[in-house]
Amino acid sequence: MRGFGEIAERLRRSTAQVFQGDRRSGGSGVVWSADGVILTNAHVARGPAAQVELWDGRRFEARVESRDPRRDLAALRIGAKGLEAATPGDSSALRPGELVIAIGNPLGFAGALSTGVVHSIGALPGMGRQPWIRADVRLAPGNSGGPLANAQGQVVGINTAIVNGLGVAAPAGRAVEFLARGARPSLGVTLRPLPIGLLILDIEPDGAAAAASLRAGDILLGSFDDLGDTLDSGRDVAPLRFLRGGERPVREAYVRLRARAEVA
Repeated sequence: MRGFGEIAERLRRSTAQVFQGDRRSGGSGVVWSADGVILTNAHVARGPAAQVELWDGRRFEARVESRDPRRDLAALRIGAKGLEAATPGDSSALRPGELVIAIGNPLGFAGALSTGVVHSIGALPGMGRQPWIRADVRLAPGNSGGPLANAQGQVVGINTAIVNGLGVAAPAGRAVEFLARGARPSLGVTLRPLPIGLLILDIEPDGAAAAASLRAGDILLGSFDDLGDTLDSGRDVAPLRFLRGGERPVREAYVRLRARAEVA
């Protein structure tokens, strides 16, 4: 087995910095293939383009090939070959108590490392029915999109958020599925949970919600899980019940779902 220092160095070489706009804001990414595919979070790569800086300081313009806001994943492409790609691991074999390693660029510190153990794997309230990896790795702004690896240095997750003091990562199996099949259907909205439903904070101009004439300020009735079930129903058109303008009668909109969520 390779020494821990060697494993950590290999992970650093397959971890990139991802910038949206200026260099002061951004996150991390995983070099997923030697021919230029970079995997990161959808909330890190919000637009059609980004900038990627590799471990050796080389900087590239990146095209966002696909985004999946529901799984918080995005695939970028840069014009480079022969990159030091990460080794994917089997996230389905991960168990609570296992050692994991997080690499990222928190607060601008490139290649920072944190270790911890897996606490749980499963669904989280307000984050849909899909499984998430929770571990006590120390994450900070800038870690998002970076690798979560097992003790062998295989990437088992993509670091996504901090929830109740624990790091949350999308399992690598979900990332592989995303790269192979594309994004799941999405409304193209930013939501905030309320006691009575989901408040629409923002709408992508070219998204499914905008095409159905939904507006920021509308309240979708139901939970995140209910909405996820509707989006994954396989239907081409789905009804959504919502409130507009306070205490008014419940309205209904019919949303045409896209097979793949496109970049706005």
